Amino acid sequence: MARVKIEHRLGIAAPAHEIWKLVGDLPGWKHWNPLYTSAEGTLGFGAPLTLTLALPGRKPQVIRPIVESWTPDELIHWRLSMLGGMVRSVRYIEIEKLTDTGCIFSNGEIFDGLLGPTVARSMRGTIRSGFAAMGEAVKARVEAAWQGREGQPT
Repeated sequence: MARVKIEHRLGIAAPAHEIWKLVGDLPGWKHWNPLYTSAEGTLGFGAPLTLTLALPGRKPQVIRPIVESWTPDELIHWRLSMLGGMVRSVRYIEIEKLTDTGCIFSNGEIFDGLLGPTVARSMRGTIRSGFAAMGEAVKARVEAAWQGREGQPT
């Protein structure tokens, strides 16, 4: 079956654990995340989440994905099924450590199911813009916090 992947990646000048402090705190997303304006639930295998998805130019929508995998300082993956399974996706947020103070932050989604690839292709620009906005928000917030701490006594 065909799949469509949409992704945004960017470098962040901060350690993986600093990025994780922000993205691993789901209730805190409402304070900084332009793509998910509210997030409820906990990170645990098979745990349900309730997220408000605010794609650019579209009405916010509540989605209820299930956590598939999570590893502190590295990743969060969840799956979502809509329209009776006709649209399925795996959403991922990943932190790839390059150095002690530099990472690649990736956030993307892989769509499958009977209608998933068609929906993804038709909304590719909007979805990618949402991922970019989230990535830029993570970068700005984490780098500002990390730069404020560098050189400070611990």
